[in-house]
Amino acid sequence: MPNSSTIPATTACARFENRRPTWSESLGKTTLSYQLRCLEDLHALLREHGDWMALGSADEQKPAKEGTVEAWARDETNPVGGWYGLKKGLRGRFAMYVPPLMEALGRAELEHNPRNNRMRAI
Repeated sequence: MPNSSTIPATTACARFENRRPTWSESLGKTTLSYQLRCLEDLHALLREHGDWMALGSADEQKPAKEGTVEAWARDETNPVGGWYGLKKGLRGRFAMYVPPLMEALGRAELEHNPRNNRMRAI
């Protein structure tokens, strides 16, 4: 599913958590969960943005660079009013794990450079 050159081998699935549709990804013994609506919300953001947008992936404990996908995924002004990640301590790194799924679904184009990657809506 996600591009294996971008992130480590993973297993992804959709399910319900606390009556919310979620998207989960397992990385070894760690499972990351995001609100499923993040896929449509991120696509809408990218379409509105209209150009390449920096990913800016960062751990939850570190600040996200302003104007990046990661910063948007945490911002209180986004459509869910804050974090798309559901498990405290593992809510960061949205911009590392969600964009490759968007690319695999044909909803976004993603750069695959060693650093400072960007994405845009298709």
